[in-house]
Amino acid sequence: MTIAPEEDRLNAQIAFAIEIDKLKRIIRRNHLIDGSRRENSAEHSWYVGTLAMVLGEHAPPGTDLQRVVAMLLVHDLVEIDAGDTFVYDAVAVEAQAEAERAAADRIFGLLPDEQGVWLRELWDEFEARKTPEARFAKALDRFAPILANHHTEGGTWPLFKVTAAEVREKVRIIEEGSPSLGAYALELVELSVARGHLSE
Repeated sequence: MTIAPEEDRLNAQIAFAIEIDKLKRIIRRNHLIDGSRRENSAEHSWYVGTLAMVLGEHAPPGTDLQRVVAMLLVHDLVEIDAGDTFVYDAVAVEAQAEAERAAADRIFGLLPDEQGVWLRELWDEFEARKTPEARFAKALDRFAPILANHHTEGGTWPLFKVTAAEVREKVRIIEEGSPSLGAYALELVELSVARGHLSE
């Protein structure tokens, strides 16, 4: 039996849909803001995508927020293969890029060609941080864990002996994408230090 091209296309899209469901099982180190459990990567992607819509006024003027949301929805799909890399683990971060590129090749390669290319381009743009959209997306990606840690009495910071200097370094990435969110994140860091939830 011959498979019609449109059926072949739909089969590829369904295969991708089934594959990306696996993102729900990738557990991150950050806890939910209520402290009840650790979040998974699919929840994180949904959360930062929604933040892009709510906090869009803090993006540089002219930023394409639809593109930011699309970028954030796909930015962590590579974790299906590569796992979640703890941003404060320098050794793991160094090995991360190669594993994530291979994952992007495989996962986006499941889609019909033009869709796979489109989503891969969004992922590459996010990683490169050369456009206002990518910088704002990355800012939100870094902002969310700081917000969560601040509201869970330090969350993962004391657990993994993360210092205020290390967190301030991540705030610079937020500032690159949104000066106002960067300033707010820095306030959270200083408050966390003052409350004894983050060590100098």
